Amino acid sequence: MPDTWRDIAARKQKERTERIPKAWLLQSAASSPKAKGTTILNVPRECGILTTEEIRITEEYDATALSRELASGKLRSVDVVTAFCKRAAIAQQLTNCLTEIFFDAAIVRARELDEHFTKTGKPKGALHGLPISIKDTFKVKSYDASIGIASLCFKPATTNSALVEVLIEQGAVLFCKTNIPQTMMALDSHNNVFGRVLNPANGDLTPGGSSGGEGALVAIRGSALGIGTDVGGSIRIPAMCNGLVGFKPSHGRVPYAGQEGGLPAGSSKLAIESTAGPIARTVRDCELLLRAVGSGKPWLFDPDVVPQAWDEQAALHMLGPSNKAQKPLRVGIVRTDGHSSPLPPIQRLLEDVSQTLRSSVSPRGAIEVVDLDIASLAMQCVKTFNGIMSIDGASTWLDLLDKTGEPLSPWLQTRLRRRPQKSLDEVRKLQAQMTDLRTRFLDIWSERGGYWLTADSKAKKGDKALDVIICPVAPHPIPPVDRWNSTNYTSAFNLLDYPAGVLPVRTFGEADLEGELPQSSPLNGWDKINRELWTNVNRKAYLGSPLSVQIVAPKLMDRKLIDAMAVLETTFASVKPSTSKASKL
Repeated sequence: MPDTWRDIAARKQKERTERIPKAWLLQSAASSPKAKGTTILNVPRECGILTTEEIRITEEYDATALSRELASGKLRSVDVVTAFCKRAAIAQQLTNCLTEIFFDAAIVRARELDEHFTKTGKPKGALHGLPISIKDTFKVKSYDASIGIASLCFKPATTNSALVEVLIEQGAVLFCKTNIPQTMMALDSHNNVFGRVLNPANGDLTPGGSSGGEGALVAIRGSALGIGTDVGGSIRIPAMCNGLVGFKPSHGRVPYAGQEGGLPAGSSKLAIESTAGPIARTVRDCELLLRAVGSGKPWLFDPDVVPQAWDEQAALHMLGPSNKAQKPLRVGIVRTDGHSSPLPPIQRLLEDVSQTLRSSVSPRGAIEVVDLDIASLAMQCVKTFNGIMSIDGASTWLDLLDKTGEPLSPWLQTRLRRRPQKSLDEVRKLQAQMTDLRTRFLDIWSERGGYWLTADSKAKKGDKALDVIICPVAPHPIPPVDRWNSTNYTSAFNLLDYPAGVLPVRTFGEADLEGELPQSSPLNGWDKINRELWTNVNRKAYLGSPLSVQIVAPKLMDRKLIDAMAVLETTFASVKPSTSKASKL
């Protein structure tokens, strides 16, 4: 009799536990659930497993600083990798964030890199000795890429994903893979094989998905730098939920070939291309990864990658000769997509950001703010995105589950069902709609396009074009487990193939508890569910949770977006919660 999904899950979880050294296991009291809503972020520091030096390594550096210390020989890779392996082991026991564990192999590789440095006096690659965690979708030789599906377990990869090859060439040390939601179409990271990921800052709130394990691991400092994937918000949503910086590149900037996506080869060419990108603590850590990948000639590993190194990409030019201001950073503020109106705290956040930017001058020059209304276009993105993402009617995923009798995860049970596959002509029409929207969206970047509502007086005539836009990541704060509503605010930029990042701004405060909804009827069913995250929850659960915004640039302007995010990261440090009431959209 073939194994049931329960048998497979039990074997897989046992394998995972046995790969954690016994000396790194928490005592039952340390790993037991805390009071509802409390944080477990301090447990790694207090549990006694990490040495003082290991606490320092994992807490006092970001990935960029660690990389510099490793490249100069001031830190040994074996010490850094061991520290993060131990902390990741603790994170796994607290948040269930890992799938595949290869600590032993990582420590062996770290020693080899240290020996290389001792013999040559030089680092190996731009990421020499740096521990990096990756989402379960990436294939690593000899390990599963089961993506939380029982029927895909115990089938080790025989080749590496393209990005894995690039990271190895650049000297990175891969040490674990991270947990995801079933089908990777959910916004809460739960599957039947590995279980549910918990938000380390507040177990009542979701850690997001589909790169939820990556977000939780980086948040608890179990990884110096994580890599997720994103086809509808799967990097940006976990970044928001864990108060981190996330970056979804344009397709063609970071190699994606060789992933396990659960779908037949070539499926993405009929749909929307997913991308791989960093989840990190700082913007400069995102740049570290993107620069290193670009210098590794990724186009030699993935034919879809644009053959252009990081320094060859268009940069943000705010300063001219002698560091004199050349032109302002011009930012468009989008407050709603017209499909789901932001709740009061998100409205207030956008107003706080707008006011701060209007009164700020960054060290690199002036910042100009433009109010932008793209609702008429954004609403069309929702329908087209949903149509393209359901081309096969979920048949492939449901067939995989049927092989072992595996049920759908809770979040998917009312959302995913088998539908007729779309015909070739229906697919063609959806692709035509996507191309049309991409063409029409070109107009939002220029004043002459007609989507600008206001412009700062600092703008020069004939020089009016936006560098980036700022908008919500979602129309709500970080919701309770299994209550994320939709990806409308993130998926539009996958449809358009725009690079998009997430920056934390501030935390949810007492003033954010105020604000009521309009008396008018909800815009639609999505808007109705969104309102219930304000009217049918204990709002105090949101207190202390991070509030983030999304930053977006035109297609393939990835370096320009990173440059702008670096400016905004500094500017956002001065954002304070306003006392004004949120407006009613």
